[in-house]
Formats: sequence, C-alpha cells, structure tokens
Amino acid sequence: MSQEKNSQTMKPLTAANKLGIYLPATPESFRDSTFTPAQLEALRNDPPEWLTELRRTGPFPRDVTARKLGISNSGLQRAEVDALTAAEIESLLADPPEWLTRERANLVAVREEAERVKAKEAERRAASNRPAKNR
Repeated sequence: MSQEKNSQTMKPLTAANKLGIYLPATPESFRDSTFTPAQLEALRNDPPEWLTELRRTGPFPRDVTARKLGISNSGLQRAEVDALTAAEIESLLADPPEWLTRERANLVAVREEAERVKAKEAERRAASNRPAKNR
C-alpha cells in the first residue's frame, strides 16, 4: 500500500527568493500562488517570458542589485536603495555617485580586515599545535 507524498508548498516570497527575482515585479498570478518544489523546478527549467525578461532587465532584488554594484546589502540599505533595473545599475556604474564609491571602498576594507583576522587566527592555531620544546 503506497501513500501519496504530501508535498510541501512555499509562499511566493520564498519562491521569488529561490528564483532570484524581485517579488513586487512579478505578475499578480505569481504573487497570489503557492508553489511546490516541482513547480519551482518547472519554472527554472522552462521559464515563462515574464520571468526571462525580469531576470534580464530587473528590477532585481537587493542582493542581486548589491552584487551587480559591487557593494554589500547593508550599503544599499544605507543609501536607501532597494530594487534597481539593469539600466539604472548601468547608469550608476557609468557615473558612480559618492555613496557608491564610498560603499565599494567600505566593502574592500571589510574584506581585507576579514582576511587579516582569518590569517591571524590560522597563525594562532598553528602556533598552538606546535609541540612544546624541552628545556
């Protein structure tokens, strides 16, 4: 006797996040639906025209926008910027405003500091693993 699998469903926001798209830019039919993993996979494998266009031109969600601009999500939030289209991103990259230049420099500094801390921690671990010298 086999039981039917009771497939879990996900909310539109979760599905949009998994597809890497900005939920408010999706059609109302998408925003009013729930999705099974199989339906999500079908959208990935055979995207409708609106999904293809949204992925190409945006608006993009914050994480995608931040990555395309070369800054952090927090940097976008500080600049009070949310979703941007591909054209808006290109415009900002062509003539970066002061906030974008500052946020890019900030991200570089944060990454450099993280590398410094990682190297220092690795050095500390290596030193603690060395055998003690006999005196």
